[in-house]
Amino acid sequence: MTAVQVPVELLPHLRRARDVADRNYAEPLDLDELARAAGVSKYHFLRCFAAAYGETPMQYVTRRRIERAADLLRATNLTVTEVCGLVGYTSLGSFSQRFTELVGVSPSEYQRTQVGARIPGCFVFMLGLNSAIPEKQTEAGETYRRTEDNDEEEP
Repeated sequence: MTAVQVPVELLPHLRRARDVADRNYAEPLDLDELARAAGVSKYHFLRCFAAAYGETPMQYVTRRRIERAADLLRATNLTVTEVCGLVGYTSLGSFSQRFTELVGVSPSEYQRTQVGARIPGCFVFMLGLNSAIPEKQTEAGETYRRTEDNDEEEP
């Protein structure tokens, strides 16, 4: 099997698809949707993404979901079942199996071994998962921060 050479002009399109996966990891994502974001056929996208990033698009999405789940289990008092749903899994069994494969311990065991202050789950649900990130960056690289007085953003 020969290695796929990724055309340099395709790299920004692959990054766009990877960004879609990063932003929407908790939503149902499939190969067709990610390939559309890259603007190429799904089979070409699959080969080029794997060559560029060392894993298939769905392996990438799975890894991102599990990374986010580990963050939530470490930093909040949410249950494993709640975290499972928040990161895009509909089956607790599938989630636990993937988590164990990638992290090395079950989600419950991982959560038990984490120490430190935890954000109450009600705040996570009330404010949304991304509210803990106080700043965001635009595509042009400008950083914006939400003000406390209103819902508008200030540069």
